[in-house]
Amino acid sequence: MSEEFNLQESLLSLSDLSLYHIPAEIDIPSQRTSTIDESLSSAIESIVHDPESIVHSQPSTFDVFQSILKYSDSPNITGPILTKLLDVILSSLSNHSNAVIGLVGLQGFQTDDIDAPMVHKQPLEMWAFLLQWFIISAERGAGKSSDGSTTTTTGKGKKKTTAKSSSSTGFAWVEQIPFVLSTIHRVLRIPSGRIWRTSSEKESFISCFSKPSYQLAENELYLKNQEIKLGIYKIICLSVKFHGHSFGAQTSIIQNLTYFEHFSEPMAELLSILEKEFDFTQLSEEVLRDVSTKTFAHNDVKGPRSFSRFLIKLAELSPRVVAKQMALLLGHLDSDAHPMRMAIVEIIGILIRDLSLSDEGDEEQKAKQIKRYFELLMERFLDLNSWVRCKVLTTIIKLCDLPAKFPKQRHQITELTIRTLEDKTSSARRYAIQLLCKLLETHPFGALHGGTLNLGEWQDRYDKIAAELDKVDAVELEKAKRDVGMVDGEDQDESQHKDDEQEEEEAEEVEEDVDGDGEGTPRAVKQERKSKKPRQSQLDITGIQAEQSTLDPELIHKLRLTKKYYSDALKFINQLEGAIPTLSQLLVSTTKTEVLEAMRFFRVAYEYDLQSYEVGIKTMLHLIWTKDNNSTVPAPTTTNEDGTNAGGAVEGNTKGIRANLIDCYRSLYFDVVPDLTPKQQVSRIAKNMIERTYGATLAELTSLEELMRTMMAEGGVHNDVVNKLWQVYSTDQEIPKAQRQGSIIILGMLALARREVVTERVEALLKIGLGHLGMHDLVLARYTCIALQRLGGSAKKVKGSLSDKTMRLPMDNPIFVKLQEIIEHSPKSPQWFSMAEQAINTIYLLGEQPDALCSELIKDLTVKVFEKPSSGQDGTSPSQENNESTGENAQEDMQVDGEATQEAHNEATPPPSSQQEQERGTKDQIGSFKLAQLVFVVGHVAIKHIVYLELVEREFKRRKDETAKQKAAAKAAEKDSNDLDAVAGNAEDDIGELISGIRERELLFGDKSLLAVYGPMIAGICASPKRYKNPSLRQAATLSLTKLMCVSAQFCESHLLLLFKILETSRDPVVRSNIVIALGDIAVCWGSMIDDNSERLYQGLSDPDPIVKKNTLMVLTHLILNGMIKVKGQLGEMAKCLEDKDNRISDLAKLFFTELSTKDNALYNNLQDVISHLSVGAHKVDEDTFERTMRFIFTFIEKDKQAESIVEKLCQRFRLATEERQWRDISFCLSLLPFKSERSMKKLIEGLPFYQDKLHEETVFRRFTEILAKARANKAANKPETELKEFEAILTEHQAKGLEDQALEADVLRKTKAAKRRAAKRPQASGRGKKAITPDDEDDENVDEEEATPAPVPAQRSTRGAGKAQPKKAPPPKARRGGRRKVVESEDEDEEEDE
Repeated sequence: MSEEFNLQESLLSLSDLSLYHIPAEIDIPSQRTSTIDESLSSAIESIVHDPESIVHSQPSTFDVFQSILKYSDSPNITGPILTKLLDVILSSLSNHSNAVIGLVGLQGFQTDDIDAPMVHKQPLEMWAFLLQWFIISAERGAGKSSDGSTTTTTGKGKKKTTAKSSSSTGFAWVEQIPFVLSTIHRVLRIPSGRIWRTSSEKESFISCFSKPSYQLAENELYLKNQEIKLGIYKIICLSVKFHGHSFGAQTSIIQNLTYFEHFSEPMAELLSILEKEFDFTQLSEEVLRDVSTKTFAHNDVKGPRSFSRFLIKLAELSPRVVAKQMALLLGHLDSDAHPMRMAIVEIIGILIRDLSLSDEGDEEQKAKQIKRYFELLMERFLDLNSWVRCKVLTTIIKLCDLPAKFPKQRHQITELTIRTLEDKTSSARRYAIQLLCKLLETHPFGALHGGTLNLGEWQDRYDKIAAELDKVDAVELEKAKRDVGMVDGEDQDESQHKDDEQEEEEAEEVEEDVDGDGEGTPRAVKQERKSKKPRQSQLDITGIQAEQSTLDPELIHKLRLTKKYYSDALKFINQLEGAIPTLSQLLVSTTKTEVLEAMRFFRVAYEYDLQSYEVGIKTMLHLIWTKDNNSTVPAPTTTNEDGTNAGGAVEGNTKGIRANLIDCYRSLYFDVVPDLTPKQQVSRIAKNMIERTYGATLAELTSLEELMRTMMAEGGVHNDVVNKLWQVYSTDQEIPKAQRQGSIIILGMLALARREVVTERVEALLKIGLGHLGMHDLVLARYTCIALQRLGGSAKKVKGSLSDKTMRLPMDNPIFVKLQEIIEHSPKSPQWFSMAEQAINTIYLLGEQPDALCSELIKDLTVKVFEKPSSGQDGTSPSQENNESTGENAQEDMQVDGEATQEAHNEATPPPSSQQEQERGTKDQIGSFKLAQLVFVVGHVAIKHIVYLELVEREFKRRKDETAKQKAAAKAAEKDSNDLDAVAGNAEDDIGELISGIRERELLFGDKSLLAVYGPMIAGICASPKRYKNPSLRQAATLSLTKLMCVSAQFCESHLLLLFKILETSRDPVVRSNIVIALGDIAVCWGSMIDDNSERLYQGLSDPDPIVKKNTLMVLTHLILNGMIKVKGQLGEMAKCLEDKDNRISDLAKLFFTELSTKDNALYNNLQDVISHLSVGAHKVDEDTFERTMRFIFTFIEKDKQAESIVEKLCQRFRLATEERQWRDISFCLSLLPFKSERSMKKLIEGLPFYQDKLHEETVFRRFTEILAKARANKAANKPETELKEFEAILTEHQAKGLEDQALEADVLRKTKAAKRRAAKRPQASGRGKKAITPDDEDDENVDEEEATPAPVPAQRSTRGAGKAQPKKAPPPKARRGGRRKVVESEDEDEEEDE
């Protein structure tokens, strides 16, 4: 048997068991289990008595074992049989391996019997062969079931009975694997080189253990068992370290990484154990070399992913090993597969971390390596793949947490990160914000002055240290020059001169310190010092001694380091300050994760006291209007299917933007901070609330109002804070006006959520806001009126509902007395108009009969305007003589008073010649302001009365509805109820008609209407700009006129042309802006009137004032998108706004076209008009602007049918296009279309006759080439390119033909001009004695000379004809004697008469 067994051949035979020959094979399938068990037991007994019997026994014991393994899948082979077999294999291997180790370990073994271990060679091979075969069989499922009825071995759906029956007869292979692996460990301890002299034999023996190990590792479940995993690792490590399995392991690892993804990290762990526990790095290095030579395609997914994980894991476990091969691995930075580039980037970060934390090696060399690695990372900021760019950012985020701060690279990282904020990929922008936050949180400038980064504070510190160093440098320079001057006389003179200058500067500083004159003294001192020049050497000695005692070199060095420290800090702060505008834009991003990260950055910036953090905090406030669903935010492609985040989680991502905003503001301003008493806490929160209103715009106040309302509704504002706000508002102490105003603003906001905030303190409102303080602070009075409006409640009206929950007060309430008093008697101020507006709003909101009070108010103001008229003047005279004022002042509010500007202008003008004229001018200004007050109140009362009439109508309908319901409840019959509903409906219609009639005919045209008196007067003021020049009066009158036009269609129709005329001629942008906004309201009320004159409304888009242009665009956007006016070819002007310099206008225009594209074919129907408007005529724009505009608009042409129709229409435009500019514009528009369908290309080819003669123009031909490339890219793979190739040939042919025609035309024109020149020369050469040239001939000749293209020809003719020049000049004097002289004289006379 020993001569017959060959391990290598036997291993090869295992590939096909059906052909494997066993000499004394047992017919296992035909025998019972008990018989098989008896045969196995007898074989085991023989092995126990004689371990060598496996080689010498007859019949062969070895064949019994082989037979059982060959038919291990047979039902007859049960678990106990396999367990016995495995036990004998493992015990025999252990026995022989222990024997070999014992022999080798004996002293004198090498000298006595070197071949003694050879006795165990064949038994070891046979038992190793059996073990490999057993592992293969066990992995195939041998012994898992007792009969053929159960085929599933590892499923969870087994019945309990099956489990019990198989537990007694089945084979639990997983439990046996650790024992198998430990036995193999023992076997691999033997010195294989002593037994197997040839490498092939040794490799065969070792493969009996290594191959099963790799086979076990292929099962991912085994690798999750720590004991099995470490056992497999140890087998491979022993085989590599002691038995020359290095090459085989290298090949197996590369293959496993290629075909099995789960092998990535285990193989890295294996190499790490081999390096750390077995001190064998050669295999790792060889594997890394192999990996460095592999190439991957850009679309390969599985391979790059597996190798990248392997490299990253190996770098984490054994960074030194990877660092040695990094030069080769860096080649993967140019790999087409982005996972490999990402892996190298992450490995670089791991190596930087290892180098920075290591205490070994040369510090200078480590610094060079770190610098090189950072350079590689920074290059990857420009990687084409966004995932690689994101990996760079996340890698640097991890590096920021290291103790080392990398100051040399930090500024460049910050700069590149700020640049990445404008990345086109949302994930890259998000990680860039995270990195900026991390850079800010881990900045290295907190050692001297804490962690804050206020720009002003750091600049002051830098300036101080720089000034100190300048003094030190000056002293050191002086000292150095003195030293040199003691040797060289000339240098001594120069140093003396410098010393004098330095001392002169010091003397000046002394003089400034004592507040002296400082002009004559330095010169006197300088002269005195010059006189003492011979004694300079004595002074030098004393000066040097003093300097040596004061200037410490260590101190100077410390000062220089501190200056560098401050300089670096300032650079970092300025970088962050420069990034804040971009981060503010990201706050309004459409990507939720970006917004949340940007909010987090500004939260951190607030904590570190960055100077511009308030910009982001204020911008963030507008996010309160975001609609949240409070769902988890999935990061793109990094979220698992079960909803868990696989990486890159955003802080606070379980909350929405709105909830995050509230949390952010609460934590910054409204939360309790430690180390403060409760009273101080309340004062701090109240102060922060008030400070939010300082300098806030109307939009910011609106958003702040919603924030405060939400917090109050959620119970986030304590009653003590509310009481503190009331205390600030009601205090009798002198406090800043803005502080008192802020308190009532916040109280009014809080009252939106809880009306009791105001209802309990009405007396304070009347005493403070509408009392003495409010009379002198109209802004305070205005916001007090707004707070009073909260008394009526803030419940939103439900559309169609007739209920009204607003609280109404009787007209004798003190509130209305105070309101009337402050409107009538408050001092003249620009803020009066906004205050009066809110006061009237309060009257109409709270009063039961507001019209009565407002009528009285108007009458009182009228009396004030017309009281004590001057002699010879009518009631409107006070505004006639305000000729000094100019109408070019703009205010923030729409109801603007220009009196402040008027007064300033009057102060700047020369004083009147007499005191009487000055007094009269003052009275005129006062009269104009009073008239403006009256006009404003009339207009606002009119517009509020419309709203009041609607409430009256709703109240009537509500009462009718209640009456109808009561009657309907009393009726039992359904028919009668239906009849009653019809009657109630008719009654409601009658009420509506009655109210409409009052609005249309009574308010402005009724005999008893008070407003009817003022309508003509207001129209007269607006129609007489030369007579009424006061800007405040004109603004108020124009605004009131527009409000009156919203009341009555008849009044609107009669004054609409006047309004358009004012819009065209007014120089005041406030007036124009107000008119544009009012036209939008008029369009809502009387749509047909504006629709007929809509072209005049579009004129505002070309207004020079950006506010007027923005308001016009906003109004048109509202009207067009809501279908209130029809688009009639004027979209071209709106398209121009897409390229406006003002970002607000361009963004609004983009929003308009984006929304318009959602309407049915609205943009498509007007596209041709837009192209014509921008390309041809007086309104056309330059080509670059045209291309940018059309590129944006064409992004909304997505339907194939629309694209096909546009292709046809654009081709037809070529027919009428005469200029090359038009050709280029049309071809550019064609190139923007997608050409996804074959019909689009067919339409283009059919239109060839229209543009074939234009193809010679270079740009046109290039555009058609782009179209052809686009069509080829969109072509289906199974469609032939015949048609496209033919079209390309036709294009090339017509281009060449066009170029030839163009050259021929130029040649003909040149020859024609040359012939004309020759014809003009011929009479001069042949007819010298003939009649002189007539003036007509001269004119023709001059024309020919001007048309001639070559420059030398006219010069040559003038030279030859020098003697003939006199006859040409003779005819003009003859002409003067004729009728021409009369014509000239008559023209002169006419000119004189005109003059």
